[in-house]
Amino acid sequence: MEPKNAFIGKATPPEAAEITETLGVTAALWQKLIDWLSTEKGVSEVEWKGVNPNKYGWSARLKLKKRTIVYMGPCNGCFRVALVLGDRAVAAAKGAKLPKSLLKSLEEAKRYAEGTGISLIVRRTSQLSAIHKLVEIKLAN
Repeated sequence: MEPKNAFIGKATPPEAAEITETLGVTAALWQKLIDWLSTEKGVSEVEWKGVNPNKYGWSARLKLKKRTIVYMGPCNGCFRVALVLGDRAVAAAKGAKLPKSLLKSLEEAKRYAEGTGISLIVRRTSQLSAIHKLVEIKLAN
C-alpha cells in the first residue's frame, strides 16, 4: 500500500521541525536531495502547496525560476518524489541506465497534458541516484 501524505487535514504548510519528526530517519535524505538540487542544479526555490490539504496534504515544489522540477511530499518514515517529464525526457529516460523497476514505472505512468507523471517513494540513500538521473534528464530536455 502506498504511504499517504503525513499532513492531510493540516490547514497550514508544515514547519521544518514537523517535517523532520514525521520523516524520521529519512529526514536526512530529504535534506540531502534538497541540498543537491540547490547546489548542483540551481533548483533553490521551495514553494509549499496544498491543492486540497484536507484530501491530499502538503507538498514542496522545488523550482528553477518558474519551472517546477520536483514535487516532494512528506509521509510517515519516508517521502514521495514526483516528476512530470515531457516526451523528450521520457525518451531519454528510457535510454538511460535506470533501475528496471523505475523504467517499468515510467512505462506504466499516467500521461497528462503537461507530460508523464512518475512518483517514487524514498526510504533509502541508494534511491537518490535514480532521482538525480531523472532530474538531470528533465533539466536537459
